[in-house]
Amino acid sequence: MMHRDETPEGLMLEHGIKPTANRILILRSLLAAGRPLSMTEIEIGLESVDKSIISRTLSVFRKHRLLHALADGESVRYEVCHCAEEEEDSDRHVHFHCELCGRTFCIEDLPVPAVRYPAGFEVESVEYMAHGVCPECRGFRSGPGKPEGSVC
Repeated sequence: MMHRDETPEGLMLEHGIKPTANRILILRSLLAAGRPLSMTEIEIGLESVDKSIISRTLSVFRKHRLLHALADGESVRYEVCHCAEEEEDSDRHVHFHCELCGRTFCIEDLPVPAVRYPAGFEVESVEYMAHGVCPECRGFRSGPGKPEGSVC
């Protein structure tokens, strides 16, 4: 079942989380980013919120299945789960990590491929992370020079 109310408050309520001012700020920043964020990126974007509050909030969100956590090889990144189903996340998709700028992107129209595991293995979660160079960095790399102030 996909969410009906995509506001931070609606998403939290659907996942059984009490909306508070700090939780709303943190979830709003994750939604606005449009890509998975690391704890550091969240902290930088929300300087007025204490790091311990951000950490505890991310734990609450994960416990209530409001966030996916994924490792990109550099850090753990968090993205909002848009599926409230208990057993299966129908919004799982492939991610791409740019080795030059360090950003991780959602490739939402590409679902994580189904894989059969040998008998006896109990899979709890699956991540599919591709690594390479994003289009923006690829353009900088092949262009006449890297623009001033570039993140790549």
